[in-house]
Amino acid sequence: MLSANDPLPFLPQRVLIAGVTGSGKTTLARRLAARWGLRQIEIDALFHGPNWTPRPQFLDDVRAFAAEECWVSEWQYTSQGTLPILAPRAQLVVWLDYPYRVVRGRLLRRTLIRSLLRTELWNGNTEKPLWRMLAKDPEQNILRWQTKTLHNWSERMPRIAEALPHLAIVQLRTPRETERWLRKQAPTSQVDRRHGNGVPTRPRSSLE
Repeated sequence: MLSANDPLPFLPQRVLIAGVTGSGKTTLARRLAARWGLRQIEIDALFHGPNWTPRPQFLDDVRAFAAEECWVSEWQYTSQGTLPILAPRAQLVVWLDYPYRVVRGRLLRRTLIRSLLRTELWNGNTEKPLWRMLAKDPEQNILRWQTKTLHNWSERMPRIAEALPHLAIVQLRTPRETERWLRKQAPTSQVDRRHGNGVPTRPRSSLE
């Protein structure tokens, strides 16, 4: 497990961002995509069809982008089958392991703003009404869902590290650590990555 102070052993081409709901996975994925010249895939857009209906072709779409050479995406929907598809292909996991007060505050702000502004999200969907925050079912209340899944990655990540030694895992414990880590990552253009100019050679994993 790497920290914010540890240099990466290679320049990754396939990156997963892990963390509880509200930790800022999509924002970080977008910033890394711009910095490293990667294609960003917002996995929520693949999962949610119109009227919040799960898309039947979701796992086919995940397999398709996982087979590509360069991408960054949030690591979500493991219970839907993404774990055995994405983990063997990824080279780097950035784990946003933030305190509860940070992720709770971020999720509250995001939910309130999206709901009040009726922000369109994926495939015509908008944030669910604020009264849903009173629902007891975690499937209907995103705050309860965050509470229910708060420690999932802490329990899961040691097993992932042991089972998939090819994965470099960076654990970032605060937003300040994330900003410090990002500043250390040299930007790489898509042209550099495509033609290999100045890109360190990465070791091949035993699972590729």
